[in-house]
Amino acid sequence: MLSGRDDDIEVATLDTGRLFPETYALWAQTERRYGRRIRALFPRQDDVEALVRHQGINGFYDSRAARTACCGVRKVEPLERALAGARAWIAGLRAEQSAHRRDMALVAADTERGLIKLNPLFDWTRAQLLDFIDAHGVPINPLHAQGFASIGCAPCTRALRPGEPERAGRWWWEDENKRECGLHLVRH
Repeated sequence: MLSGRDDDIEVATLDTGRLFPETYALWAQTERRYGRRIRALFPRQDDVEALVRHQGINGFYDSRAARTACCGVRKVEPLERALAGARAWIAGLRAEQSAHRRDMALVAADTERGLIKLNPLFDWTRAQLLDFIDAHGVPINPLHAQGFASIGCAPCTRALRPGEPERAGRWWWEDENKRECGLHLVRH
């Protein structure tokens, strides 16, 4: 939606260090398609080393607290750096993705960060999103064709089973009602 515009908008992504190879290929394909670089934000090396020293390489499977600590180091802290100095941020969240996202709006005040948060896809269905992708030649992760509806870090994402909701493949070992990484949660 932003391609071809000269707006002062930086496109950024979080590279957790645990992404699927298909995600990196999509990243490169997207840069080629739209002729612009996507800013990469990585977790701080010292933080990752401390996390792994404390809980092991796959310690996030041990408890929800361990998993949210991993997401905090690999995703939430880099997002804070990405948003530093920004006036607004645009996210690709859709209300139908989960119960937690059901009451979202097109525009919200992120008062903690002092930003406006825009959710231009908030009222889109998955079918509408796929139609848009097809109509506009938007690059898409090939994992979607393999049953991955929501894609994150490789160890924390699996393909859906028939009839499962869209985000059931994320952190599948946890209680279904608490599957968020922390990027879009109000912090206290």
